[in-house]
Amino acid sequence: MTYHILYNPLAGGGNGLARAQELAQHLPGQTERLTDLMGISDYAAFFAAIPAGDRVLLTGGDGTLNHFLNNTAGIELPQELYYAPTGTGNDFWTDLGRKPGESPLGIRPYLEKLPSVTVNGVTRRFLNGVGYGIDGYCCLEGDRLRETSKKPVNYTAIAIKGLLFHYRPTSATITVDGVQHTYKHVWLAPTMHGRCYGGGMIPTPQQDRLAEPRQLSVMAFCTPSKLTALMAFPSIFKGEHVRRTDMVQVLTGRDITVEFDRPTPLQIDGETIPNVTSYHAVCYADAPAASGTSL
Repeated sequence: MTYHILYNPLAGGGNGLARAQELAQHLPGQTERLTDLMGISDYAAFFAAIPAGDRVLLTGGDGTLNHFLNNTAGIELPQELYYAPTGTGNDFWTDLGRKPGESPLGIRPYLEKLPSVTVNGVTRRFLNGVGYGIDGYCCLEGDRLRETSKKPVNYTAIAIKGLLFHYRPTSATITVDGVQHTYKHVWLAPTMHGRCYGGGMIPTPQQDRLAEPRQLSVMAFCTPSKLTALMAFPSIFKGEHVRRTDMVQVLTGRDITVEFDRPTPLQIDGETIPNVTSYHAVCYADAPAASGTSL
């Protein structure tokens, strides 16, 4: 059994290559080569050069997966396409019920029939979810910290400080399959394809990425009280926040638009876009062709 390993040098806080090399030592076979996926300009040619029966092993985190799926849109993926996480959050892996250190998993079925999101006129496919609100703020602050320090980013600390001091909730209009809903004091308004994002948060615990017919879930987390938001926020990591029906509502549908009354950061599978006033997410059958290959 031969593996062709794709790695992202930026994954895992810049340790993508080292983690891929360590993983290769424990594979049940041999590694043909390690390839920096950030340098692949023609995936169709790359896949065509893989001998029949060999396996392609994708490594990295959720951002790496997002980069890969958007740069392979419209390309026939190998039957033997596997994945092992070497990133930081690894929410896709968690959503599948997998644990750190488990064997690589065939992921081709999970990269088919993906939803798309349009932000600022650019359309991209996404795997886990689109975060909008304080989750996007946390990603933006984390990106800034990584530019000045090599220390691990503590997103929980960023979220607490944001809830208490730096982030202001918004008013939002959420339209699901043509039905409009309005909310005030919105802290979070993510649209999810899977259940997990943000390093283990479970905003939509009933969402199933492979359910047919395909649907998306959007969650509105609203309260005028900073203290209430702070006290309820940890429950999102267990999906228990949905019990707070006084401040949380989950809607499902195929076509979802979220509009805020002021610009806030947004994240797509962990990749940040600043100053966003709205996004439009749609399921696979309704999705327009991607108009951007990466963030």
